[in-house]
Amino acid sequence: MLKRTSLFAEHQKLGGRLIDFGGWELPVQYSGVIDEHLTCRTAAGLFDVSHMGEVEVEGRDSENFLNFLVTNNVGKLSIGQAQYTAMCHETGGIVDDLVIYRRAADRFLVVVNASNTDKDFEHILSIQKKFQSKWNDLKLSNKSARYTQIAIQGRLSASILGKLTSTPLNPIKTYWFSEGAVLDRIPAILARTGYTGEDGFEIYVPWEKGPEVWRALMEVGAPLGLKPCGLGARDTLRLEMKYPLYGNELSDQTNPLIAGLGWVVKLDKDEFVGRSAILQQKENGLKVQLVGFKLLERGIPRHGYELFSEDGKHRIGEVTSGTQSPSLKQSVGIGYVDLSYGKVGTQITVDIRGVKIPAEIVPTPFYKRPY
Repeated sequence: MLKRTSLFAEHQKLGGRLIDFGGWELPVQYSGVIDEHLTCRTAAGLFDVSHMGEVEVEGRDSENFLNFLVTNNVGKLSIGQAQYTAMCHETGGIVDDLVIYRRAADRFLVVVNASNTDKDFEHILSIQKKFQSKWNDLKLSNKSARYTQIAIQGRLSASILGKLTSTPLNPIKTYWFSEGAVLDRIPAILARTGYTGEDGFEIYVPWEKGPEVWRALMEVGAPLGLKPCGLGARDTLRLEMKYPLYGNELSDQTNPLIAGLGWVVKLDKDEFVGRSAILQQKENGLKVQLVGFKLLERGIPRHGYELFSEDGKHRIGEVTSGTQSPSLKQSVGIGYVDLSYGKVGTQITVDIRGVKIPAEIVPTPFYKRPY
């Protein structure tokens, strides 16, 4: 049996095409991936991301525990601030990438990827148990079943959401949040975060209140161009930004430095899980790096396609994600290549079903919002 979010009936009413996504029955599209993608870029899109996992970390030792658990410096977070980070194995491989919200001095919300929720929580518990002498006051709770998470993304998102809340949205900076209410009575976390490259908010409400909030957003937003969006558009939007996806760009065997996540690895802070391995990898020198490329002829790069040198004789890497970019109307991709081929402007080829298609390493993100 596939799991369903609280919004399943809403997706059915709106004609969403439902698929199995990591054990969840979720909409891959409604009006079409390209239409939904461009709607998000030009107006606003509404996404059901309730399949994401939420772990609450509380207690006097919560900050110290999280700072040991993840690569970024949680101690730098103010109350009301969010932080993107990675959680690693002792080998330096990535358990998951996640976002941490500081709700109080001793209370945090950790949001993890849907397919990794159980694995992540087991990892978090194992670190607590292995180093339990470090933590005297710490409570860990998997509260994923209690939250409906809705993302409204696009340049009109603040205007639309503002019609449903008295919480001032303009003062909320990117990667900050406010705790207030929607529809005057439903408690909500309103976070200026997202996975599309657009301005927008991720809204956390009690699970059972999700459908009411979704319908209200659609009602006030539809006249402004708001449309429901599925997983397909979510993937093309994040790819245009070169945002990594766990299972594609990130894995248990990938260290954060080669994935371009060195900016969330604070090697100058106190010891954290994976620090020694990551530091050793840095000192030994990285062998590959994650790059963006564009095709110079027709074709679409897909996950797993091989990358070769310009003359097609030497295998230099592999595509992790690729698509025909709706915003740029051009085929683009992300992949790992040998370090010597990672410079912008380098000519390479992509093996697409036995045909070597010329491509070029280009700057990323592929898309930059014009506002």
